[in-house]
Amino acid sequence: MRSGVIAGTAAIGLALALSAAAVAQQSAADEHFARARAAAGRDFTDIFDTTCGYIRPEAVITPAPPAAATASGPPARATWHSEPVKVFDNLYFIGQTEYSAWAITTSDGIIVMDAIFDYSVEDEVVQGLTTLGLDPKQIKYVIVSHAHGDHVGGARFLQEHGARIVMSGADWDLIERARVNFARPTRDVVATDGQKLTLGDTTIAMYLTPGHTLGTISSIIPVKDGGTTHMAAYWGGTAFNWVRGPAAYITPERPARFWFDSYAKSAQRFRDLASRAGADVVLSNHTKYDLSTAKLALVRKRARGGAHPYVIGKENVQRFFTIAAECGQAGVATKN
Repeated sequence: MRSGVIAGTAAIGLALALSAAAVAQQSAADEHFARARAAAGRDFTDIFDTTCGYIRPEAVITPAPPAAATASGPPARATWHSEPVKVFDNLYFIGQTEYSAWAITTSDGIIVMDAIFDYSVEDEVVQGLTTLGLDPKQIKYVIVSHAHGDHVGGARFLQEHGARIVMSGADWDLIERARVNFARPTRDVVATDGQKLTLGDTTIAMYLTPGHTLGTISSIIPVKDGGTTHMAAYWGGTAFNWVRGPAAYITPERPARFWFDSYAKSAQRFRDLASRAGADVVLSNHTKYDLSTAKLALVRKRARGGAHPYVIGKENVQRFFTIAAECGQAGVATKN
């Protein structure tokens, strides 16, 4: 009888301990959610929604758009085409309505950031540069932030026309083993953490920020406006894709906690790197995250010498990466 009482007491104690741990875990997650939401404010809602909102859908700040109909073949041009825009003296938007590509002009050629899709790269990148009065044959490098089709799909086309493709080793591995419906680029420049790519008078610093993929690259880019140089922090991969599509991410060796932890640490580190670089501009490879949809229109209307829509200040750049870091930590807390 006594042994039964002891066993029962132990079971109750274990249940209480587990309950207390669950409460503490939820409390920690709630604190990170609250910090992320505060940092998001009313402007950085999309990055919050595709990070924290993937963990806790009821936390989404903006309603999700209706799912687009799927069809065979590329979508109609009218659904994705965007006109190119000169954003800074040496930085040009040459992407689509949702997926971004950027051109950085230097004294010795052009560096392109991300290669969008195979069906749109010639229209947006090649014709876009031509429309802007630039020569697409001067593209010397293409830095691919990560090996997903919306950013690497057009890389092979640009490679075949003379550009060198830069990607992390982990993401070269990813694109080589992935099942894709576009031509893969041939392995070329393998970026390492902290590597600097210099072309003419311009140097871009590249950092490995694993999370969105194992080899995501985020970069610090100097951009010029008149006589002033600003530093842009280019975040290489945003959404918590292992929540939305776990089959491509989750393994026994890399459970969800691994991805949350990697992402959170990368965001914290890149936030610090951006701070040390004095970054006062945020750039993304999706127009919604850096608010390009609205800002490109403002750039077109900007009066000479007026405030620049992309120059948001160092504090706001820090807010952006705080959202990413805190949502990542919220995910870690839910998996403890």
